[in-house]
Amino acid sequence: MELEERQRAISQATAYANNTEPGVLVLEPLSNELKTEASRKFAQIMQLDPYTARLLLPSRGWRLYRTGQIGELKFYGKQLQQAGIPCFWATIAQIQQIQVYQVKHFQESTSQPTVVCRNDKNQLGSLTFDWSEVTARVVGLLPIFEEVVDRDVRGKLERKTQTQDYAQFCDLHLPGRRCILRFGDNDYEFQQGLEIIPQASQNTIRINWNSLSSWINQQLPQVKIWSDFTSFADTTLDQTEMLGHIKSHIHLFRREQTNWDSAFHLYSGLVFVKDAD
Repeated sequence: MELEERQRAISQATAYANNTEPGVLVLEPLSNELKTEASRKFAQIMQLDPYTARLLLPSRGWRLYRTGQIGELKFYGKQLQQAGIPCFWATIAQIQQIQVYQVKHFQESTSQPTVVCRNDKNQLGSLTFDWSEVTARVVGLLPIFEEVVDRDVRGKLERKTQTQDYAQFCDLHLPGRRCILRFGDNDYEFQQGLEIIPQASQNTIRINWNSLSSWINQQLPQVKIWSDFTSFADTTLDQTEMLGHIKSHIHLFRREQTNWDSAFHLYSGLVFVKDAD
């Protein structure tokens, strides 16, 4: 009877057209003291065994727990929240509606900063904003893969895909304008516009990026930095179908398709949507 009741409730929750939109349900971290009680309730709501339930509840960082129709995710999400298990949900459409501008450099600064940037149609323009408009900063590392030739245990040559390096990204969220300013260490023109970094031309990209990051830190001392992308990605990368619907707005040279870029945009987009609630 309980199962039938649940199925009926889920059917009602997804009955309206806008409740059938694809979405995600994200679990937020819980302290270890609260986990025993929470995992018992979590197991009951999601019909899991208590051991699995405890493993699924995150201690630090977000876990992408479920994808599906937003009506069903909201139905479960509300039950979890009522049981004291922190979580939230969002539609893929909410993520896709956020404008993303790729920042090329800061222009000479007056009281308000101006960035030269490209929109998603690759048109170059500029945007002037106030530092007080920035509500969050999201940082993450994206792996750069290369194919290498190595010897296996028998000494035979074999091709392998390995992580050779990482690209660094930083997003500034301007919810009042429904947009994200995205900085990347491979894209930023360190020798153009405002001189933030002395001798930028002689430094390595890593030194220039660290200097730019410190300078942004000084402008935004009170703004929260979200830096748990890697642990979130671990729970997300196998969701290939859902990530396939997310335009990453990241332009790294990739020899092969990877889910990392869309996962970063999803993470940043979820921070944006959650902050806007």
